[in-house]
Amino acid sequence: MFTCIIVAVDGSKNGFQAVDHARELGARFNSKIILVHAYPHTSDMRTYEAYDRLLGERKADGQKILDQARTQLEKLPLEISEDLLEGPAAEAIIRVATTRKAELIIMGTRGRGTLKGLLLGSVSTKITNHAPCPVLVVR
Repeated sequence: MFTCIIVAVDGSKNGFQAVDHARELGARFNSKIILVHAYPHTSDMRTYEAYDRLLGERKADGQKILDQARTQLEKLPLEISEDLLEGPAAEAIIRVATTRKAELIIMGTRGRGTLKGLLLGSVSTKITNHAPCPVLVVR
């Protein structure tokens, strides 16, 4: 049913619970799993002296999150790949899902407060509204 599952991980508890759900569904359907992490946009800071250091730190932090998620999937005999991307998370995840022809996106929700969520929106809301496939949001 799901040959390709995108798992968006942000380092939160709910994000890693999403990996657990992907492990179960991936094992059941023999799915390819693509772990995706989007770190904050930095390309507009290229003229700053500390740009290279900041970019390196953000990539390293993102890779740690992907490594932890991959560890949760270690014992699965499935194809697992990673995408470490820059930019707004929702747009990056939707782009990967579209490009890779994903059949499901699994992600956690950080559970922002109602007022803050209404004012800023949320990544999970943006993805559920614009994704090219079903989205499973884990709490």
